[in-house]
Amino acid sequence: METLEIEYTNITDDSITARMPVNSRVHQPDGVLHGGASVALAESVGSAGAMVFMQDQNVSIRGIEIAANHVKSIREGYVYAKGTMIHRGRTTQLWQIRIENEEGELISLVKFTTISLPKA
Repeated sequence: METLEIEYTNITDDSITARMPVNSRVHQPDGVLHGGASVALAESVGSAGAMVFMQDQNVSIRGIEIAANHVKSIREGYVYAKGTMIHRGRTTQLWQIRIENEEGELISLVKFTTISLPKA
């Protein structure tokens, strides 16, 4: 979280949002946002959201699958990742995370699955 400077900005009854600055720390060699940084942001949002919305301190949340479509480049500013839980199962949860720029344009669309495991 600190390395990518991700900060959570909003939690509602059905979503969680975080932002991340786009700068040289998250650039590909040609100066645009690296897809891996976008995926790390999305997984952070989905995992944190699952922890918040599952409200069960007896489970650990782990990501088990992630798929991302990157549709627009960005060189600077902030990206905002809004995660919404599509399926809230006892064991698995399915998330959709929209990553947008400051103008609300879609940068990446991510599908992310988490699993709730009993703590040892």
